[in-house]
Amino acid sequence: MKLQGIYTPVLTSFGPDGNVDYEAWKIVLDKQIDAGVHGLIIGGSTGEFYAMSKQERLHQFDFANDYIAQRVPWIAGINDVRATEVYSYAKAAKLAGASGMLVAAPPYSLPNEKELAEHIIRIDEAADLAIILYNYPGRTGVEMGSEFLDLIADRENVVAIKESSGDINRIHQLTLDYPQLQLSAGAEDQVLEFFVWGAQSWVCACANIFPQACVEFYKTCVIDKDFVKGREFMTALMPVMAFLEQSGKFVQCVKYGAQLQGLRTGEVRLPMQELSDEMKSQVSAVILKAANSLEILINNK
Repeated sequence: MKLQGIYTPVLTSFGPDGNVDYEAWKIVLDKQIDAGVHGLIIGGSTGEFYAMSKQERLHQFDFANDYIAQRVPWIAGINDVRATEVYSYAKAAKLAGASGMLVAAPPYSLPNEKELAEHIIRIDEAADLAIILYNYPGRTGVEMGSEFLDLIADRENVVAIKESSGDINRIHQLTLDYPQLQLSAGAEDQVLEFFVWGAQSWVCACANIFPQACVEFYKTCVIDKDFVKGREFMTALMPVMAFLEQSGKFVQCVKYGAQLQGLRTGEVRLPMQELSDEMKSQVSAVILKAANSLEILINNK
């Protein structure tokens, strides 16, 4: 599987009754595809998988596959606290029609690197489907370090790594020491650095708010290799990315930003709570300013 372009970890729309609002979610999916994103991630943390039942998650896979209807590839987020559930989701993703799986370390259990490698191998054996590793030690408590990568990086189905540690040195290490793995930008505020070092894709939560601009940013850096203009895109997006990465309200900011673009997203599920009025005002100001700057950049390409 070749990862090239913008892959949006899509938010999940919830209705007033708290259930998934599939009519609203269709519009969310269509907006992404119409804006030209290259793929969608269904069941990621931006989609609040951790707050959904197994039945909801499996139905979301099936619904997404039918509605997307091969317009773009979709990748299944299969993560769970229980390893055995992860293997079950892996099989379900394959049956549902996913092109690949996004796989992080199981949170809370803190497996060592050898144990984590064996976990990935079991996922591979369960589904025989492309695997995109997801290194996010800030959420899982586990680093996908050299011992782990040495054990699994050469497996045929382990095709890429979404690097979200925030450690700039990891970009260098992965590019130089593990060229067999496609490098995908995962830290929103380091995207330009990823592109400079040769990353061909961005798993881009920001695209829930600005899908067209994120696609243009990707084209500018990866296709045109115009890093001067790339810095201009990064300058426009950085305040938004800073809110996403540093506010402690990641999903709330993504959902509110999408609402400002006219989408029905519903509220976040517990234990998270909605943004305060003060924070909504701050997010609105940041997004409005970014939107104006991005429009100028896109129109002057």
